[in-house]
Amino acid sequence: MKTIIIIGITLIIGLVLLGFQYSKSQTQVGMSEMETTYDDKKLSKATFAGGCFWCTESDFEKFDGVVGVVSGYTGGDEENPTYEQVSSGMTGHYEAVQVLYDPETVTYAELLEVFWRHVDPTDSGGQFVDRGLQYRSAIFYHDQEQKALAEKSKENMDKAGVFKRPIVTQIIPLRKFYPAEEYHQDYYKRNPIRYKLYRSGSGRDQFIESTWGKMPQKKAAPGANSKYSKPSNEILKQKLNAVQYKVTQQDGTEPPFNNEYWDNKKEGIYVDIVSGEPLFSSLDKYDSKTGWPSFTKPLVQDNLVEHEDRSLFMVRTEVRSKHGDSHLGHVFPDGPPPTGLRYCINSAALRFIPREDLENEGYGVYRKLFSKDFSQK
Repeated sequence: MKTIIIIGITLIIGLVLLGFQYSKSQTQVGMSEMETTYDDKKLSKATFAGGCFWCTESDFEKFDGVVGVVSGYTGGDEENPTYEQVSSGMTGHYEAVQVLYDPETVTYAELLEVFWRHVDPTDSGGQFVDRGLQYRSAIFYHDQEQKALAEKSKENMDKAGVFKRPIVTQIIPLRKFYPAEEYHQDYYKRNPIRYKLYRSGSGRDQFIESTWGKMPQKKAAPGANSKYSKPSNEILKQKLNAVQYKVTQQDGTEPPFNNEYWDNKKEGIYVDIVSGEPLFSSLDKYDSKTGWPSFTKPLVQDNLVEHEDRSLFMVRTEVRSKHGDSHLGHVFPDGPPPTGLRYCINSAALRFIPREDLENEGYGVYRKLFSKDFSQK
């Protein structure tokens, strides 16, 4: 399917591109260097199948801590398969990538996050425009630790409810990985025009944007080692929109009255959009007439950290989340009873979970706050 698309596009635009073929010797040197580095045991390997390996390779190489990515084939019985054999769908092999990474910079759990956000894990017949079993998504684990992390990550993604259909991505033990032909390696760098034309027509980016762009807050850090934690900066850039990133990571402030929750009157709790840790309850929310969500007290005091803020030629008390280290807003001593405090918080730093969704979202312990008997105490 990829070959047909590219041939068609090439005929239409009539471009003659240089650099399509790289020497075999150059590719062999690059592979040898990667293997030498890995033998020093400073780096680790992970293997994923996400449809077109040109795209999957490109997606993983964008992240800090990833040293290199090799496109190849795995999962089938055919030894030393060729692209023509694999693309026929008769070998049992997947188009896959092997990721060489520094575990001190990026964890396997974070790589799993990258994987989930760049595939359609509900598609059992391929990925996007590429159809056939060779284009299915899969996680190939190298050891039992990777297997456990992958299974937990898949479970978390299922619970998050991001996808409307069931997740069918398989978690499979890695047998043998065969590097693809040299012209497939770093294809997106060597043939940028052809790659961009293919990718734009594949439907991959449109799916990613429609799924994650409109729901960046759906699930924080799936597969992370702790219940509430801060993902890597690269993950945050994928997860957050521009305003959310500016507020939480760059201590920004959103416009008053032009934000999501300033006038939200629904019952529920507010959690950190970065880490998911519970921060505030609608029971303590009030209209401060400022245009930002305001609360008289936190839901979980231990999840807040306060710092002196001397910016803008004034002294204020900044409020940050403990686990996500997100800039949330400020607290002022001009609030109503019973505390006399006003936690003035940016909507962009929050995710609201309605009362009826608390159980499904994993915050069932707070459901009792909204019961009639409890509220009257």
